[in-house]
This record gives sequence, structure tokens and C-alpha cells, in this order.
Amino acid sequence: MSNQDLHFELCGEQQEVAVIRLTRGAKRNALNDGLILALRDLFQNMPASVRAAVIDGEGEHFCAGLDLSELKDRDAGQGLHHSRMWHAALECVQYGPVPVIAVLHGAVVGGGLELASACHIRVADESTFYALPEGSRGIFVGGGGSVRIPRLIGTARMTDMMLTGRVFNAADGERIGLAQYLVPPGQAFDKAFDLAVRIAQNAPLTNYALTHVLPRIAEQPADQGFMTEAMMAAIAQSAPEAKERVRAFLEGRADKVKRA
Repeated sequence: MSNQDLHFELCGEQQEVAVIRLTRGAKRNALNDGLILALRDLFQNMPASVRAAVIDGEGEHFCAGLDLSELKDRDAGQGLHHSRMWHAALECVQYGPVPVIAVLHGAVVGGGLELASACHIRVADESTFYALPEGSRGIFVGGGGSVRIPRLIGTARMTDMMLTGRVFNAADGERIGLAQYLVPPGQAFDKAFDLAVRIAQNAPLTNYALTHVLPRIAEQPADQGFMTEAMMAAIAQSAPEAKERVRAFLEGRADKVKRA
């Protein structure tokens, strides 16, 4: 599962963590259609052993956005279908089979931020910077950013980024919600991989609920959200693995929560 733009590797004692690396380092991992479709195909055909995935970028940058050198002259209809292709591909990341952790460093710009926002956890190192330059280039986000990014930082902040070209550094990005973790330079991958190994130990049905059901509950009216929550809680706790984990805790065979 690799091509010239994407490297795929299974890691962990039981090959439970998929490491996915964008390999267009010479282009700052700028996204083209081939890379987006490769991501789609990979998440649609993830090996059964995988329980969590890590997405990284080769070289100094996570992803500098759309490869404008490959931008084609499209009419409105063609542009619409092109954007919907990106939507379908990144939907496979957000609502794929496993939780996804993004390793952010250097540029997380334009389409790179759209890709990062489709992941469930984002770990940034101190070299990271964020921007949405589409406004100054006369275009608009087309990879789902107008939906996902405001849910992380709010509509007003995204509007500011696109109207003014504002660039957020790593510390401010973590403060406003673009990343959940901030680590020293060069340490983002190790932190993300450790998180992936930890997440892979969770009950698969619980991970599925957190990545597929919780985002949808957040979009529902409260009364519908409560009902969805009740149904998911009933399904999750009925799984044999969940019963064994609760039994292990009650019998003193599982660790208790401790102060961080």
C-alpha cells in the first residue's frame, strides 16, 4: 500500500498502528489529486489488524496545501465535482475504520489544514505554523475546511485567517484548538505514535463510537443527542470485550485513574 506520493507501514507488536507518510517533501508535501485518491484508497482498504493510524509528512513540513502547479482550469461544474471528490476522500479519513493522529510540523497550510482537520487528534511541534491563503489567491477552500475548521476554532477565526492571510504559530494554534498537543521540535511523531499505541488498546467499538457517533451527537439537537448517546452506550457495554474490561476493573486487575 504505497506509491510515489504516499508511504504506508504497519507498526506495533501486532501491526496495530498504521504509519502513513506524505512523500512529496520536495514540494513541501503539497496535495495533488493522486495523493488525495491514494489516501482514500488506503483508508478504504485498511488491513484488519490496524487499530489506529498516524499521518505524517516527509521533510520539514506536514503539508503546504494544494499543489497550485497542478491546478487546472475548470468550469463551475467541473470545480464542483472536483471539490466533492476531495470531500469523499477526506471523509474516509474522518469516518474511516480507525482513529487518526496527525503529526504537524512546519507548514500546515490550506489543504494541509483541511487534511489535518479531518484527523481526530493533532500533535504539533513548535515549528508548526497554520494559514489559509485561499482568500488572497482568489479561491475558496474546497476540501471540507469550511465545515471542519470552524468546528475547531470558530467561524470568526477562520474568517479572519482567510480575509487577512493571518498566520498562527504553533503556540497560538494549540491555544485556539488547531492542535490538542504541542511538543518540542522533532518530537511530534514520537508523541503521536505513543498516542496511537495507547488508542489501539481501547475496545474497537468504543473507538468507533468516539470517531463516528460523538461528532454526529454534537450536531444533533439535545433531545436527539441524548437518545443517540443512550443507544450507543447500550451497544458498547453489551460487547464481550467491554464486559471483560469492567470485570477486570472490579476484580482489581485493571489500573485506576491517577493524577497526571
